[in-house]
Amino acid sequence: MSKEMKRYFFIALGFGMLLLFYYMPPLAPAIDPMGKSFELTQAGKAGLGLFLLAGIWWVFEVIPIGVTSIAIGVLQPVFGIRPAKEAFRDFMDPTVMFILGSLLVGLAFTQCGITKRVAYKMLVVVGEDTRKILLGVFVLTALLTHVMAHTAVAGAMFPIMMSILALYGGDPERPSKFGKALFMGMAFAAGAGSICTLMGGARNPAAVGFFKEFTGQDVSFLQFSAALAPFGWLAVFMVFILMITVFKPEKLVVPGLRQRAQTELDKLGPITKQEIFVLLVVAIALCTLIFQKFIPALQGLDRSVPLLVAGLIFFITKVLTVKELEKSIPWNIVLLFSGAMSIGFALWQTGAAEWMAVSWLSIIKDAPWLLFLLGISFLVLILTNFIMNVAAISICLPVALVIAKYLGVNPEIILYSSVAMSGMPFLLLIGAAPNAIAYESKQFTTGEFFMTGIPASAAILAMVAIFSLTFWPIIGIPALMH
Repeated sequence: MSKEMKRYFFIALGFGMLLLFYYMPPLAPAIDPMGKSFELTQAGKAGLGLFLLAGIWWVFEVIPIGVTSIAIGVLQPVFGIRPAKEAFRDFMDPTVMFILGSLLVGLAFTQCGITKRVAYKMLVVVGEDTRKILLGVFVLTALLTHVMAHTAVAGAMFPIMMSILALYGGDPERPSKFGKALFMGMAFAAGAGSICTLMGGARNPAAVGFFKEFTGQDVSFLQFSAALAPFGWLAVFMVFILMITVFKPEKLVVPGLRQRAQTELDKLGPITKQEIFVLLVVAIALCTLIFQKFIPALQGLDRSVPLLVAGLIFFITKVLTVKELEKSIPWNIVLLFSGAMSIGFALWQTGAAEWMAVSWLSIIKDAPWLLFLLGISFLVLILTNFIMNVAAISICLPVALVIAKYLGVNPEIILYSSVAMSGMPFLLLIGAAPNAIAYESKQFTTGEFFMTGIPASAAILAMVAIFSLTFWPIIGIPALMH
């Protein structure tokens, strides 16, 4: 079958799944352990069909990923899932604006020269061994996600990594194994690092909030990090091993790279006033994000605002111009996330997401505790690759905590395994913003990302089992309640 025939086949397959779910007879309601019934409406059925269409088109890239997002918006009113006004309102959701703000910050870093300065300095430090370069990028990415949203970290790291790729000798139009490992690994490391602290992502405090509401127990900042920081860092090193194994760099050493980096660094001269200005503006924006939860006056501020304000300042002061906005912002990626938000909210508002979660958890409610735990983790993994990780947590965690009580499973184990899985959607670009930002490098395809994500996701599931049997009980979190 030719490439073009495969493309038409997957386009037809996507439409076929949508039509199948739209016209199939009503499905049985899902019943939770408390006896509550969850009906799957006609809109919910159609939403599941659209969900499958989007997944097929995104994975096999049958049309540009941003255009698939437009199709998501258009097909919702056509098939009666949601009105057009609601479907397209999600395209300007604050989460999408946060991603745009992160991209503007990364663009400002590039325009003023900070990214080259950081890239050259890092290469001078880590040297010419490509494996050390990869490890250095992954560790730096993971460290930054401890205090910054992983979207902002990916936006800042992307131009730095493009500079590293250029020094390696990589061509964006001709992908290399090193380029694949560099960018996919950054996306994976951003996810792994983001589960280490409560500040790593909105899903973390959201999960702790649900946990407190359903169990009456609070989880402190230190308790959270004690349980998940070792998990996150082990995942970072797992990602490193996976990347150098699957995508072994063409060059183990790049002779003269350190000297070239030092020469380029010397050419840049001392740090400029513009670089200092950009660093200061971004530092203020990030401090606002970090300390927002501790300052009452800032608590009502959406997290997209500080980064968008920083972007506005850069345009006012001419650090950025409209030319850069038109040419350098990856609008395909912005559209991708717009569509992801739209399909996620469609599943949520039609009740399809809850129906899926309750149906799946009801199947495993009588299973042995470890199988039940892995079943929950797998469900969170699948959902968080398609919908917002906060939504995946809010759908799965309450039902899982109710079932855990009947099985005698420690609710803390459910909390930490769910957070770990929701932070590492390694299968689809829409699972997390760093995935989509990395894709803009043109070093890998969506299919390559999906296939690499399968062993990575399997390894994370295995780590959940290992930690629940060993590390978590050692630090006082037994798997079963006594």
